[in-house]
Order: sequence, then C-alpha cells, then structure tokens
Amino acid sequence: MVGGLSCADYYIGSPHGGQLFVGGMGFEELLEQVGGFGPFQLRNVALLALPRILLPMNFLLPIFLAAVPAHHCVLPGAPANFSQDMWLEAHLPRESDGTLSSCFRFTYTQALPNTTLGGDGQSRGELQGEPSTVPCPQGWEYDHSEFSSTIATEWDLVCEQKGLNRATSTFFFIGVLVGAVAFGYLSDRFGRRRLLLVAYVSALGMGLASAASVSYIMFVITRTLTGTALAGFTIIVMPLELEWLDVGHRTVAGVLSSTFWTGGVMLLALVGWVPESARWLLTQGRVEEAHRYLLCCARLNGRPVGEDSLSLEALRKVAAAERVVRRPSYLDLFRTPRLRRISLCCMMVWFGVNFSYYGLSLDISGLGLNVYQTQLLFGAVELPAKLLVYLSVRHAGRRLTQAGTLLGTALTLGFRLLVPTEKAYWSTALAVTGKGFSEAAFTTAYLFTSELYPTVLRQTGMGLTALVGRLGGSLAPLVALLDGVWLSLPKLTYGGIALLAACTALLLPETRKAQLPETIQDVEGKSLQEEQMPMKQVHD
Repeated sequence: MVGGLSCADYYIGSPHGGQLFVGGMGFEELLEQVGGFGPFQLRNVALLALPRILLPMNFLLPIFLAAVPAHHCVLPGAPANFSQDMWLEAHLPRESDGTLSSCFRFTYTQALPNTTLGGDGQSRGELQGEPSTVPCPQGWEYDHSEFSSTIATEWDLVCEQKGLNRATSTFFFIGVLVGAVAFGYLSDRFGRRRLLLVAYVSALGMGLASAASVSYIMFVITRTLTGTALAGFTIIVMPLELEWLDVGHRTVAGVLSSTFWTGGVMLLALVGWVPESARWLLTQGRVEEAHRYLLCCARLNGRPVGEDSLSLEALRKVAAAERVVRRPSYLDLFRTPRLRRISLCCMMVWFGVNFSYYGLSLDISGLGLNVYQTQLLFGAVELPAKLLVYLSVRHAGRRLTQAGTLLGTALTLGFRLLVPTEKAYWSTALAVTGKGFSEAAFTTAYLFTSELYPTVLRQTGMGLTALVGRLGGSLAPLVALLDGVWLSLPKLTYGGIALLAACTALLLPETRKAQLPETIQDVEGKSLQEEQMPMKQVHD
C-alpha cells in the first residue's frame, strides 16, 4: 500500500514518465526492469516473514502441552506417624532403576521397619512370597510444581495410555501432510495469495477450537485440522517470496525470513497487503493482474514508468511463452527424467529433515536441564544456525549445505550414543549442536526446493515434498516409544535417516546463482545443457 492505495489500485504508469521495453523477454528480465530487489520486495518479505513466528508455537507445542509431570497412583491419606516418603514406600513398588513406580501400587500396604500399619493394610509378613501389584485403580496424583495442567494430566494419558499422548503429535503431522498436498495443488491452480488467506483464517479458527477442547477426541480432531491449515502457510510463503526476487537476493531474503520462526507473535492484520505472484499470474494468462502488480513493484522500487511502459501487449507475449496449457498435476512431477529425479530426491531429503528435526526437538529427556532451559537453548541456537546457512549457501552452494547440515545432525546423534549417562553436560552440548544443524537443514530445504521446481509446478512440488516431510514428522514422536525395546534405538533411527538424506541431497542439481525455472522445459533444458557441456569440453 502506497499513499493509501494497495498494489491492486495501480492500473497505469507513473506521471514521472520514462520507458521500459519488454518485448521478447522472460520474467527474470522483466523483473530486472521493474526492480528485482527494493522497497516492494522488502515489504513483501516482511509481511510474509512476520507471521512465521506463529509456527513454532504450533509445531513444537507438544513439548509443553503434552509434557508428563512426575506422577504416582492415588493413595489414601498418610497417618500422622508417617512421613510422605515413608507412605509412598509402603504403597509403591520400585522399578528396575530404583525409582518408585508411576504406574503400579501394591495390592496391600507394605509394612516398614519400626512402623505399625492399621486400617485395611496387611504387613509384608502376612504375605507369602513377593508382594503383588496392580495398576492404579483410582487414577493418578501429579506433581504440579512445573506444569499446572497438560493434556496428560487432564485426560490421564500416562502409563498404559501414554501412546495416546504421543499420538497427538502424530495426528497433527498427519493434518500437515494432508494440508501440504491440498494447498500445494490448489495454490498452483488458484493462486498463492488466495490460498494463503484461507490458510490464515483456518489456522486461527482451528487453533481457538483446539484450545477450547473438552475431550481428547475433540482435541485430536481440532489439532489435526490446525495442522492442515498451517501446512498451507508453510509451503506457500517461501515460493511467494522468491518469485518476486532476483537471483542475487533470493538467499538473503530466504534465510532472513526464516529467522522469524524463533519469534512468538502472529500479525494477521497486514496479510491483505501481500501481492499475488506475478510469475504465477503470467503462467495462468492473467496478464492484467500481473500488469498491476508489476507497476506497483516498479513504483515502490523507484523505477520510472509511463503509461506506455510495460504494455499489456508486451506482457501477453511473455505470458504466451510461459502460459500453462494444461492444469498442474502431481503426476507432472514424475513425467520427465530430471523432474522425476528431483522429486524423488527431495522427498527423501524432506523426510530426513523433518524426521530428525522433530526427533531432536521433542526428545528433551536426559539433558540435565528443565524443559524451559532446554527449550531456551534450542531456540537460541537457531540464530547462529541460520547465519551458518546464509554464509554456506552463498559460498558452498545449496547442495553441499543441505548435505552437510544433515550429516552434522546425524553425527551429533551418533556421538550422543557414546556419552555416558552421568556426563549430562556433554549430552546437552551435543543435543543443542544437533538442533542447530537440524534447523539449518530445515532452512536450506525450503530455499533449495523452491529453486529446483519450475513456477508452473513450484507449489505442487513443495506440496509433495512437504507431504513426505510431514510423514517423517508424524512418525518421529512414535519412534521415541522404541526406547522400550532398546534405549538407544530412537537416536540411532533418527541419525540413520538423517545420514541417508544427506547422501541423497548430493544427487540434486546445484541452484546457486541460477534463475528460477518457469516451465518444465526449463528444468529439462538444464539437464540437456549439463550433458552437452562435457562433450563440448572434449571437442575443444
């Protein structure tokens, strides 16, 4: 909005005059004419980046919402001659690690030295053999010193029901998975901006509904639908930012906008200012709308344009070269060789990124810190991680950065397996380092994938890869339950998948300093050029 008018209000050029000649050019050249990086793009990045600070509140909410405080079976009141510890000792068996059981109590109260049991209790001497135990018949008592209430305490999702507690994260990511598919296709079909607004409103409504849930079933349903809505936001924002940026500024804008993940406030009021992608509008033949947004871009960036500049006739020529004749389909991602390889590799990379990221983020046990201190460290390490991404993608490239950050994640998970349990500070340091690498891998994945797919299929491709990624995110909380089989198995699984994803990333083409492809032919043409380059060098 400039001078009280939005970009949609600009139909004609600036009275300052000036000429722009756009005949016979592609969108990158067209963008260079109106300004590939200026106030228009900065405003666009800010409007799209600021609301991203909502996302960690939802994706990492189970750390606090599903926390399980210390608990034990409900017991009768202790007599005056019993301390609290003695009374617990009389009623609760000990686990193999020496701690009092959280899920069982003795069938009968056990006698302690120098004490006399009364009431309905029986002494140990009156029992034959080992004392029998039963699951908590009257529910549980919880330690409320750290958490006043969680879904675990609200609906007793502990002991035999602890799987339901873990499942809430899985259902959320199933919603994200479904939303990624739906919003990916629909935003390529009907436009980025329109579907982004739908995602905002839906996320707000479902978030409020989940907060008001009165039962576990209601909570699971509303959280799943919240995940569906948030998926639209996560996969639309990055392409919409990059499609308005020139080659030289895509990296800094992409990394900068991702830093808002570490914030904590959502600003919905400004979303109406976000412009639709002019690239996408031209591929759909909607020349007049693209014309208005391009004029607004030129005006905000201080590029002089007159009434004859950026004529509709010239834009129609650009649109004719880039127009999508057939509607986008997920099958299009696998019809041609290069695009098929990109899609398969990105699916594996996204699965590994999500699987290891949420495996690290949701497993905060055994670090020697309380949940708040751990989360503070996990959040603080994300800022230097994003700085690392910014420097690395500019100098080493996207492919090596993606592979390197995933490899770093895998190595830190592996090293944690070698640290003795009594050296919690080493485990904490490795966990925080691993969180930094996994966050860097996540940031790189959004930037890298957006640059690999052509404009006509960019959201569809992002939707597919996000689907597979959220499948990894939904499985990560369940894998944590494997510690009952072998304590080290969850970390070994997270690290192994991250390592496989790192190797897969090396199979993707580099996109550093490359123009965004507009059509499938652009992607396949790059493959042909790369094949011809070695042949040309041999002949030379």
